[in-house]
Amino acid sequence: MREIVETLAGAIGERNVTRPRAYAEAAAFIEQSFPSASRQTFEHGVNIECEVRGNLEIVIVGAHYDSVIGSPGADDNATGVAATISLANRFARLKPARTLRFVAFANEEPPHFGTPAMGSFQYAQRCHDRGEKIVAMLSLESIGYFTDAPKSQTYPAMLDFIYPSVGNFVAFVSNLQSWRLLRRCVRSFKSFPAVSGALPEMIAGVAWSDQWAFWRFGYPAVMVTDTAPFRNPYYHTSLDKPETIDYARLAQVVDGLAAVIERLCS
Repeated sequence: MREIVETLAGAIGERNVTRPRAYAEAAAFIEQSFPSASRQTFEHGVNIECEVRGNLEIVIVGAHYDSVIGSPGADDNATGVAATISLANRFARLKPARTLRFVAFANEEPPHFGTPAMGSFQYAQRCHDRGEKIVAMLSLESIGYFTDAPKSQTYPAMLDFIYPSVGNFVAFVSNLQSWRLLRRCVRSFKSFPAVSGALPEMIAGVAWSDQWAFWRFGYPAVMVTDTAPFRNPYYHTSLDKPETIDYARLAQVVDGLAAVIERLCS
C-alpha cells in the first residue's frame, strides 16, 4: 500500500480536472493494479471496476482517486485507493456467495462534488438503472492519518461530548437509513480501535464522500474514515504527502476491513 500511495500522491501527484494528464495516468495505474479491471466511461470521467463474481446480491467497496485542486492527496484519498486495490487482490481468488465489486471513482472533489458528475453518482445510477441489488457499499475515505496527541480530534456539532478527543481511531459513519449495515460492519471490525455513528446527513462530514451518491438511490452505504478534516492538519493542502501516512495503522485498518467484507459477502 505504501507503494500505491507513493505512486499516486508522489510520482503522479495532483490528479483532477485541472491536471488531465496526471488524472489519466492515475486511472491507468489503478487499472493495472487491480487483478482484473473494466472501465465505466462517462461524460466527465472514468471509473475503474474489479468484480469478483458471486450471486445477484452485490457488495461494493470503493474509493475516489482524484485529489482536490492544489493537493497531491496522499490521505485524501490515495489511502482509500490503496486499501481498495489491496482488498481486491486479497479477494480476487475467492468465491464469495455475494458478488464483490471494488471500484475507484472519479470526480469526488470540487467542482463535481455533490453533483451527478461525481463518478460514484454515475456508478450508483447505472446500478439503479440496471435494477441491480446492492446490499452494501463501503466508501473508503481518507484512512491513513492517525495521531496519539492529546486533543488532536475535533468534531462538528456537539459530537465532541460523545466521541474520543485523540485521533487514533477509524470511524464508521452512515446516515440514519443505513444503521443496520453500520452495525454489521462494526461488529465484524476487530483489528483496530473504531467508533461509529448513524447520523443525520445534515451534520458536517456525514455525507462528504461517495456514500452520498449511493444514498441518493436508496442503497445502504457506510463511510470508513480517519475523519480527515477534523484531524489531519494537512487535509486539502499541498502538504498531504505520502510521508505523512501511518502505514502500519493503515494496514491494521485494511485487515479489519477484510473481515468486514468477508462477513458482508458471505
